[in-house]
Amino acid sequence: MSRRSLLAASGAALALVLSACTAQDPLAQQANAGDNKNYIAGDGSVTEFAAAERKPAVSFSGKLFDGTAVSSDSFAGKVTVLNFWYAACAPCRAEAPDLESLYRSLGPQGAGFYGVNIRDEAATADAFNRNFSLSYPSFNDRDGGVLLALTGFVPPAAVPTTLVLDKKGRVSSRILGLADKSTLKTLISAALAESP
Repeated sequence: MSRRSLLAASGAALALVLSACTAQDPLAQQANAGDNKNYIAGDGSVTEFAAAERKPAVSFSGKLFDGTAVSSDSFAGKVTVLNFWYAACAPCRAEAPDLESLYRSLGPQGAGFYGVNIRDEAATADAFNRNFSLSYPSFNDRDGGVLLALTGFVPPAAVPTTLVLDKKGRVSSRILGLADKSTLKTLISAALAESP
């Protein structure tokens, strides 16, 4: 086989491998779709991280829509749920009632809930909260500070994404896309049951 034929065959094989990888990745497919929906919806896939394999505690600070400054340092000793959302995201609207229900049932057991709004003005976020009767606070993250600090776990355009942080502030689990209520409850309960 000539060198030119060998290079052509190698290039074709590489292209086939790369296209196969991309074709099987639903997030990549959505990103390449060009449908202008302005978000990439995950498939609801769940990733759990064994305690011994978790990365160090997350570290970030930001402001809630009411102006309160909050740092991840304040999460120490508590299980914390972070839900990345914005008002025009259809899966975010679909999961909002379930998140509020889980907050009401698991909050008294020690689970803190925070939304991380990556796009909306205060008035839009407030209207969303009123519409779905959400009582837990959200970070105003239009500047992307919280999202940037968590890019190792949250793909930049994959909204919604929900993270469960353990009592040491480490990510114990993640749901990409619409969070199934019973699955999220199980993940939060497992983190609550862990020793500090």
